Amino acid sequence: QVQLVESGGGLVQAGGSLRLSCAASGFTFSTYVMSWYRQGPGKEREFVASITRTGSITNYADSVKGRFTISRVNAKNTVYLQMNSLKPEDTAVYYCKGQNGVNSYWGQGTQVTVSS
Repeated sequence: QVQLVESGGGLVQAGGSLRLSCAASGFTFSTYVMSWYRQGPGKEREFVASITRTGSITNYADSVKGRFTISRVNAKNTVYLQMNSLKPEDTAVYYCKGQNGVNSYWGQGTQVTVSS
């Protein structure tokens, strides 16, 4: 069955870094656009970053541009989110999403907490 499993979340001090991973299975990973979203406490889920099937094009929310980097390794069916210069407002549950225009899949999320 389809699975997206996020990992790498945790507690970090402001200014620190974390690298999230999302391992995919059950679908043809290389044919899906992959994205990261997040949902902070009391907030709606919001877009963070996306990457095209080959990894040639990336997009970022303004709030993370210059600090976060999305990447993927199709041979490993994995998408990553490198998060640097973390701020308390980055505290959220981070979700990965795969979509191909027909299907859309979500992971269960991983908690990131940034202390001030």
